[in-house]
This record gives sequence, C-alpha cells and structure tokens, in this order.
Amino acid sequence: MTPAAIRLTTLALRDFRNFERLDLALPADGLVVVGENGQGKTNLLEAVYYLQLLRSVRGARDVDLVRFGATGFHVEGVSCGGRRVAVGFERASRRKRVTVDGAAVQRLSDGIGAVPAVMFSPDDVEMVSGAPVARRRYLDILLALTSRSYLTALQTYRGALARRNAALRDAARTGRVDARVSVWDVPLAEAGGVLWRQRRAWVARAADRYGRLCAAIGESRPATMRYASTLDGAADPEAAIAAALAAKLALDVRRGMTQAGPHRDDLALALDGRDLRTFGSAGQQRSAAIALRMLEWETLREACGAAPVLLLDDPFAELDARRSARILALLSDAGIGQTMLAVPRETDIPAEFTRLERARVDGGVMQAWRAA
Repeated sequence: MTPAAIRLTTLALRDFRNFERLDLALPADGLVVVGENGQGKTNLLEAVYYLQLLRSVRGARDVDLVRFGATGFHVEGVSCGGRRVAVGFERASRRKRVTVDGAAVQRLSDGIGAVPAVMFSPDDVEMVSGAPVARRRYLDILLALTSRSYLTALQTYRGALARRNAALRDAARTGRVDARVSVWDVPLAEAGGVLWRQRRAWVARAADRYGRLCAAIGESRPATMRYASTLDGAADPEAAIAAALAAKLALDVRRGMTQAGPHRDDLALALDGRDLRTFGSAGQQRSAAIALRMLEWETLREACGAAPVLLLDDPFAELDARRSARILALLSDAGIGQTMLAVPRETDIPAEFTRLERARVDGGVMQAWRAA
C-alpha cells in the first residue's frame, strides 16, 4: 500500500523573485529542476515552501521577494485533495492577503501549515555551525507547524519581548524604571513556559532518533542532542522565568534588552561529547544538519498523517559519495512522496531520482519538461 503523501498538482507564480509568470502542472511523483546558479531553481522551491510558512524559508522580507519593477507578487498552489492556497503581497502598502480554499484568513497564523513541506539545502549547515538563533529558529518553525498551542505561545512571547525591550530602552534613556517594563513579565513567563516545555519534550523524544540517523549517515562516534536552557531542572518554568526576569532587571536596563528566557536557549549538538559547532568537520556538520531536516520531515509526517512535500536544493553537493549514498537510502526507506529536486546540471541528478520528470529553468523561465 502506497503511504499517504501531500502532493501539489499545480503551482502558479506572478512576479515572485525572478519569475514574471509561471503556471506549472506538477507530476504526482515530483520534478527535477535543472538550472545554473541564479536562474531561479531555488526560487521555485522557495515558492512551494512559502505556501506552508507564508514567509521566505531564506528569511527574506516579503518586499524583497517581489520581482524587480513589479508592484507585488502572487503565489498559489493546489494540492491533490483540491485544497487551494493563495498568497498575494502588495509592495506599496506592505499588505499580504492569504486565502485557503477561496476564503480569506483573518490571521496569518490560521493559514500556516496548509501545504506541509520540508526543504533541504546546503545552507542548512548554518543550523549546526552558526549561532544559537539558527537552531532556535529550527525548533520554532518545526513546533509552530505541528502544535497550535506552541504557535500561539510563540506569537505572544515575541510580542511581549519586543514591547519589554522597547520599555527597557526607554528606561535606559530616561533613568526611570517603572511598570512599563514589569507589565510584560507575566505574559513572557506564561508563554515562555509553554515554549520551554514543548521544546524540551520534542528534543527528549527525538534525541535517540537523531543519534541513529547520524550513525546511519556514517558517524562512527555517538551523536547527541539536548535542549540547553538556564531553566534546566526547574519544576515550574513559569516561576523560574519570572524570577530570572526580576533578578536581571538592572542588567536588562543597562543593555536595553531582556537577558533571560527561552529566546536565549539553544539546541546543543555534540559528537562524542564534543560541541559539534566548534569541533565538527564540515562533513560532520552537514550530516548533522541533514539529520535535523529528516527529523523535521518525520515530525511533520506524524502530525499531518501524510508525507510532506520534499524540497531538495542540491543538498548533497558538498558531501562525499559515501555519505550521499547513505542519505539517499534513508530518504528512500522513509517512503517519501512528491519530491522536487533542484540541481545545476543533469549529471548531478542522483540515480534514485532519475525516474522523475525534468524541467530546465533559465532566467526565471521554465522550459517544458521531458521524460527522464
């Protein structure tokens, strides 16, 4: 029996990145997109992912996604079940409108996750080699897409944090510390407790699987993952966050920002007990990043009951042949559904994906595909 899978049947773009106009009918199994760097193959994958997150997977502002000289962009996708998701953005007003099955969503959060997808990219190594903010973003996106309570808490927390930081900067300027700062401590503590609990619970569930994935990719030494927080061991995270905010108030005022809370936590990755960020080789860091993406794919599949669309942006370009072969075997064994693979040359297509139909992109123009 074929596992359930999310499949896009059509994708339409207007003035998105370097695509002026694209109406693409997608094969059920997926598509290989071939194109030199800068021609639009990554932009195409970004557009598919945009239908899930309603923002750029690469962290770009919406205004920067508008094709040069255009007044806005439009992205629309239809899934095999007939679900239609459309996003329009207007450059002048900075307004974004999202519709799901023809009905406008009142809040962007109501449209998030409508087209489950996971994107693998060489840039993913930043999750391992970069600063903690990259790993927190990984956790926040994964959990926001699979837990409505996490998404609500994250929005509350970010809003309260921005307002508390603004009040701190005002206090530093005026020399007066008043209730305009402390009023945000309660929502920060309450929402922060939700974030802390759900991050910690997911990491605890996924840690063993992460180690097994790294071993399957080719790591001979034990790979570990843990949630690193100043609240470790706290029986009541809400109370612990509130106490930390009060204790660091003077420091917060001097620095103009909040120093305590889940926005300072990290996802600690180690290999044989040593920090992977500091001591890992480039190959080890890339393997760990791919293991994280596979965990994300598995978590989304469990949450939505179907395999998410798999977006592969030349992810094996800087890996040796042995690791690449093992990763491809893992993906094959996972029962992946629709796959979109972007590579610079046809010779870069792994044997496992030569069955997929192909298309070429040049300067934001897609040429008709041919059978592989």
